[in-house]
Amino acid sequence: MNVRNAPGAVDFYQRALGATEVTRSTRTDGKIVAEMSIDGARFRVADETLEVANPSPETLDGTSVRINLLVPDPDAVAKRAIAAGATEVAKVADQSFGLRQGRLVDPFGHHWLIGRPLAGGAGDWAGS
Repeated sequence: MNVRNAPGAVDFYQRALGATEVTRSTRTDGKIVAEMSIDGARFRVADETLEVANPSPETLDGTSVRINLLVPDPDAVAKRAIAAGATEVAKVADQSFGLRQGRLVDPFGHHWLIGRPLAGGAGDWAGS
């Protein structure tokens, strides 16, 4: 995930989503790449680098990517993320495709689908 302020994004994901920082590399120009983990699912956060075609959603003024995060309590995670600065796009609610899910945009322009499978199975959301 490319962002304009990777250290700020690392802090946000820790506070808002309970992420942990696994590793961090700092370039000579001060830009960073941090590997993070949410309940064992790893992702990387990097300062955007336009000279090698790695823009952020802020630079693009949008994104076509949604990150699907499954957690035991999506209502609590969404509430914590909103309190930390995320914007609610769709409230967490039971969905017809088998998830209790909502959608947030983080302060860096990335969209997060926060959810959990509904009781009785995983539903058909994963193409089962």
